[in-house]
Parts: sequence; structure tokens; C-alpha cells
Amino acid sequence: MLDLHCHILPGVDDGAQTIDDSIKMAKKAVKQGITHILCTPHHNRHYQNPKDEVIPAVEELQAVFDDKGIPITLFEGQEVRIHDQLVREIEEDRILFADVYDQYVLIEFPTAEIPHYAETVLYDLRQMDKIPIIVHPERNLGFQEEPNQLLNFLNMGCLAQLTAPSIVGIFGKPVQKLSHRLVENGLVQMVASDAHRLKQRDFYLKEASEYIVKHFGEKRWEQMDQMCRDIINGDPVAPFNYQELM
Repeated sequence: MLDLHCHILPGVDDGAQTIDDSIKMAKKAVKQGITHILCTPHHNRHYQNPKDEVIPAVEELQAVFDDKGIPITLFEGQEVRIHDQLVREIEEDRILFADVYDQYVLIEFPTAEIPHYAETVLYDLRQMDKIPIIVHPERNLGFQEEPNQLLNFLNMGCLAQLTAPSIVGIFGKPVQKLSHRLVENGLVQMVASDAHRLKQRDFYLKEASEYIVKHFGEKRWEQMDQMCRDIINGDPVAPFNYQELM
């Protein structure tokens, strides 16, 4: 499996704090069946992780894994907090995308709201031929109160990524129920771990895949898994159907 969202880089945000943390996470990822990880340190007002610092950090961690024989391939990325100057930051080449063609970018909304400028910023990114991936919408209070607000973003060509622990109940029953409905109605197109340190936020990607296969079928999981691979490769994603939650 490929994990499209993971805080495995040590000492850069609220994820792994030490190399030892990163190694433990990598070993757990292998047990989960994960072979490739997109490193996505927070890039927001609390943590500044610009492109030119993330790339060498990923290279250093990859060297550690290789030296220890841990079969994980790392890619460099960011989890970018949306703000009204994001377009300028992209123009200044400070943002890392999920793919080598600089097309797909992971976008985080504040937990408590959907910012009033969100549609404008993401529309501007679409005009630049970028494809925003809205991460963990099921944990955002705005989407929890009105999940169909996701339709506005999907209709303009954005994507949405569900957090694996959400759909297996780690964040509570209400979040699990919403996650189930989002998958059922196609409002999220992929699943990733958003793993931090193991004692805080584990991977649960294997468990999420089993849940989705059980409730929605093998084909649905294969589609979601392939979506992650297409994004990493910078390929066009397959068309997907989605509908309003009733």
C-alpha cells in the first residue's frame, strides 16, 4: 500500500520527534503492508516547513531506512494549511506537491471552520491547473455540520482524502458514521493514515482497507488505492461518481 499522508519526518512538527520515532513508525508501516510513504509535515502558522528544508530531510531519513534495511520508499510533500496568500507561496516555489509534476497538493482546513476565502483560493489553484486535495474533511467542524459543502469543492475539480483512523472509530462514533457516509456517497476518493507518533496517532490503514472492503466491496478499495498511486505518479485520476448526502 501507499500512504499519501504521514508525519514520519523527525522533529519538524507534532509527528515523529526523533529518528527512533521515525524508525518505529516505519517498522509499523511495513507490518501494515505499506511500501511507500508521502512525507507530509505541517506547513502552517505553527510549523514552517518550506520546500528547500523538507527535501533534504526526506533524503536523510530515506538513507537511515536504507541503512537499516527497512523496505519503505519515501517521497517529499507537505500538508499545507490553507491561507489567503497560498497562491503567492506557490508562485514563490515554497510549496511541495504530492507528485513530481507539481499538480496535486494536500490542503488542510482549520479544524473549527471552513474559511470564508477557501472557495476563492482553491478556485485560483484550479485556474493554475493545480488539484487541491482536501485532507480529513470528516474532522472539520464545518463539514461535520454540513457535509454537502464538500460538493462545492468537488464540483470545481478538487479531491478529498479521508483519514484511516476516522473510519475505524478512533476519533469516535460520530466521526466514524460521517466517514462511512462520505465513502458511501463518493465525497472522499482516497484514504491515508495521517499517522503521527505511534502512541498518539497510529496508521490504521490496513484496518481501514478491511473496513471498506467489508462495507463497500473490494472494487471500491481498489479504486481508492489506485487514486493514491495515480496522484503520486502525477497521472490523471480516474473519473469518480459522487452525490449529495441526504
